[in-house]
Amino acid sequence: MRHRSAAGEAVARSARRLTAPRLPYTKPVPRDLRRPCLAGLLPPAPTRFAGPLATWWFAAAYLMLVTVRSVVHLVAPDGGAGTIATLDITVEGGTNVVALFGQWGAIQLLLAALLWLLLLRYRGFVPLVLLVLLLEPLLRDVAGRLKPLETLGTAPGAALNWAVVPVLAAMLWWSLCSERKPEPAG
Repeated sequence: MRHRSAAGEAVARSARRLTAPRLPYTKPVPRDLRRPCLAGLLPPAPTRFAGPLATWWFAAAYLMLVTVRSVVHLVAPDGGAGTIATLDITVEGGTNVVALFGQWGAIQLLLAALLWLLLLRYRGFVPLVLLVLLLEPLLRDVAGRLKPLETLGTAPGAALNWAVVPVLAAMLWWSLCSERKPEPAG
């Protein structure tokens, strides 16, 4: 029989008190219900995406709409200012508005090209792409409130922004939830 000294017994009692209590067995949480991991915005392996593939396809479809919108602003004769945004471009300075819409289309196209690169080459950045796509209408709304435009009607962007924002937010959330093993590199 092994005897402990008083000091050794005190140390053993302290260790038992510091040990975490045993928790009852709980079933593992299904992967699709796990909390999102914000580290997915800047993944350690950017060529691998472990989130749901549906979020990649959604991002690609939405980015296609953004790309088309950008091209329309760039090449349309009025830049979409009158025909889409319902701005009165017949007023003095209307040609400046058309020029600004064309330049806005060029910047949008540049952003779309960068997002396409991330989606196609660095699939791990799907959550970051969705975050950018989510922030864009929100920031446009802030700008519109700070510098309101007088329009002849309701532009599609103004009408559809609030319908697409919750969908983009849900897709971002879902994309940050790891659902499957990461794709192989390459």
